[in-house]
Amino acid sequence: MEKQKNDFSQGSVVVNILKLALPMTLAQLINVLYNIVDRIYIGMIPENATLSLTGLGLCLPIISMVTAFANLFGMGGAPLCSIERGRGNVREAEAIMGNSFVLMVITGIVLTILGLAFKRPMLYLFGASDATIGYADAYITIYLLGNIFVMTGLGMNSFINSQGFGTIGMMTVLLGAVANIILDPIFIFVFHMGVRGAALATIISQFLSAVWILVFLTGKKALLRLKPSAMRLTKKRVKDIIGLGMSGFTMSITNSTVQVMYNAMLQRFGGDLYVGIMTVINSVREVISMPVNGVTQSAQPILGYNYGAKEYNRVKTGIVFMSIVSILYTTLVWGVVHGFPEFFIRMFNREGDLIEAGIPAMRVYFFGFFMMSLQFAGQAVFVGLGKAKRAVFFSIFRKIVIVTPLIIMLPVVFGLGTTGILMAEPISNFIGGAACFGTMLVTVWPELKKGEKT
Repeated sequence: MEKQKNDFSQGSVVVNILKLALPMTLAQLINVLYNIVDRIYIGMIPENATLSLTGLGLCLPIISMVTAFANLFGMGGAPLCSIERGRGNVREAEAIMGNSFVLMVITGIVLTILGLAFKRPMLYLFGASDATIGYADAYITIYLLGNIFVMTGLGMNSFINSQGFGTIGMMTVLLGAVANIILDPIFIFVFHMGVRGAALATIISQFLSAVWILVFLTGKKALLRLKPSAMRLTKKRVKDIIGLGMSGFTMSITNSTVQVMYNAMLQRFGGDLYVGIMTVINSVREVISMPVNGVTQSAQPILGYNYGAKEYNRVKTGIVFMSIVSILYTTLVWGVVHGFPEFFIRMFNREGDLIEAGIPAMRVYFFGFFMMSLQFAGQAVFVGLGKAKRAVFFSIFRKIVIVTPLIIMLPVVFGLGTTGILMAEPISNFIGGAACFGTMLVTVWPELKKGEKT
């Protein structure tokens, strides 16, 4: 009876995806609130709101690095669990989850030690000035001290979702987000802690989420349980987890690299004001990307399970549905952002200079945003089916091969200034998105058709 629960090879593929997508999308929305709420409240600080917001923005590359390692083991282990569960190999699926958890804990401790040791040099490298370094240092110090809770909260929730418990996964982040929303104004305004209060509220919230996850995964309701006996690391499992997780890791670490480049070049050509604008842009991007992330990530366990069960026609149906929904949504949201950029900016900052310069910046950065959906969809297929090398390649291709050189060349070689820096993103969306999705169609689709005939 237990094996029949959350059997993704039964029923409508679209319905299965939607059952996971709705709670996972809500979970994405709630998860975004962790960082977004911090920025909204910091933008309301009576004095030095823009400098405080800019300081927090300088911490985003370090936060992205933490997320990268959470993705390395979470997004690496969870699809493998889905594939093994589809094959009926529960013991191996639990061993993969246990190994992933141990890797998260060890890495979290190491990142905390290294981060605290090198935080100030890194922040200056990321574009900090003497005016913003104090705010950035204050935030990231507290964040790093609670890093292990962040790692567990982000990484292990993937194993709840991969078992089909999308609602439980949503409740994980809901618990933390509600705590964050309540604690932020208390620490920031009542206790006058400023950015330190925002960081402390985030860490306490992530701690609550991490406890919730561990209670569920060690309890009786979970299909795959986190057991001490499954935590012994083996070379093959670690290699497989890291191999598949390299896609999510590479996407996050390259995001961190690109954020560093953006901040450094915008500081050079536009000063603290444009670093602040980039913080707002990143915040808006997190909000509007959330639904398409929810759809593509919820499709991964469905695709992986059916791929493991050799239900190739169902895999194809899942790919088509996920791709159409992603393209339609990103096209719609691009139109909204282009038409009403000031509305989104005012969510995070209401100072006149930032709004005036931010409106054209938003329109440039998000131009043709619908092409990004092709990258999301293509990556989701590669990760869901366990094709790690292709997923990693296209993560590197868009961010490192295309975006990073353009951030340097467009303002320096072509004299386009801050506009040229912001143009790097839409150009990479068109080239990288088309290449990723096109390669998926050319390589994966024939394989699935051939599998149907055998």
